[in-house]
Parts: sequence; structure tokens; C-alpha cells
Amino acid sequence: MRILAFDHVPTESLGAIETWASKNGHTVAHHQWYGSTSLPDLSTWDLLFVMGGPMNIYEDSKFPWLATEKAYLDKAIAAGKWLVGICLGSQLLADRLGGQVTRNREPEIGWHLIRRQLEADSDPIFSALPQEFEVMHWHGDTYATPPEAIQAYSSEACRNQAFRKGHVLGLQCHLELTPHALNGLVAGFADEPLGKYVQTPEQFLSRQNAFAAVKESLYSFLDALEAEIAKS
Repeated sequence: MRILAFDHVPTESLGAIETWASKNGHTVAHHQWYGSTSLPDLSTWDLLFVMGGPMNIYEDSKFPWLATEKAYLDKAIAAGKWLVGICLGSQLLADRLGGQVTRNREPEIGWHLIRRQLEADSDPIFSALPQEFEVMHWHGDTYATPPEAIQAYSSEACRNQAFRKGHVLGLQCHLELTPHALNGLVAGFADEPLGKYVQTPEQFLSRQNAFAAVKESLYSFLDALEAEIAKS
């Protein structure tokens, strides 16, 4: 399988997804919006991961490439391509499918529990994940579930943690983070607001044992996703 990643900043990469891809013999290419110029043709990849970043989807004037990325995602969705958005990426995909992106009622940073919603229990991809488990979060925005999409997971702080509409999936939370990647995000923590659902770097970096369980869940999710792609 040919995997493409849309990278918005150097610190938010595929992480454990890239390890899974290598382990399963998949090729991985990256398009870096902060540096690349030419866009890959839709025919050159089978699965696109739209990664996270500190920008908001409505900051087109500050990040002019956002408009180009949105147009590309529209074409990919119309072509029936498989796409998975993570954090900012999930917001971009929700927006392109008609789910409004707004500020969440509280910022959510740290390890918090997410629970699968009833409508996702029969989904062959999301049902591969635990019914409830703790994952890493780092976001201030959220999205409404797009029309005709299933709402897959929720947390106490954020109602919409995951969705699926056909070949398009969104994960507001971070299953892909490795300890190294999380350390890279900490440099920007000083700019984050404090709140009920915001843990300190000392708190969330101390949870080193949590990464192994999340990685196992991520691999189950990716295996199920690969199986669905093979059927399509």
C-alpha cells in the first residue's frame, strides 16, 4: 500500500503509524506544507494521513497554503480516496464534509479517557479499538460530526473525538504519538492556556507506560483499516 502523509509542522509526524507501515511493507511519502511546493497526483497514493499542527483551519490569511490543501482534499474526497485526519487533520476533513469547526468549550491537553459511541460498535474499523481507553490529546478546537457520518468516540471534554463517513475518517485525539514526538510538542506548551482538562508536561510526560497500550490499539485500528481498503 502506498501511504502519503500531509505534514503541517516538523513536530507532528506519523510517529507510530510510520513504524506500522514499515513493519507491514507499505511505502510512505511525505508532503510538507511548510516547505514543499508541488502536490502529488491522486493516483500516486492509496491512503492519505492528514496530520496535526498548531494552526486553525480558518487561518487561511496567515497560512495561505491552507486553501490549496482544502481544494486538494475536496478532490480526494470526490475521487473516493481513503483519508484519515488526526487533530488538525480531522478538523480539516470534517470541515470539507460539512462539519463546522469551532473552539471547544475547554482546551484538552494530556491523557484523557475516550469512549466509543453505540453507532460505531458495528463499524469494522473503529470496533477494532477498545470501547474505552486513555489517549493523548492536544487541541483547542473541535468540529461537529459531518452530515451522514458516524460519531465514533467522545471524551468528557470534547463530544467529537472521532468520525467516519465512507472512506474518510477523523481522529481528534492522538494515537500515533511516541514519547519522542510528545517531547517535541512540549516546546510550545508555554503558549497553551490552563484549564480543567489541561495537564502539565510533567504530568503527561510521566505516563511513559501509556504509550505501549495506545500503540497496540493503533496497530489494531490500522490493521482493520488496511483490511477495509483491500476490500474496496
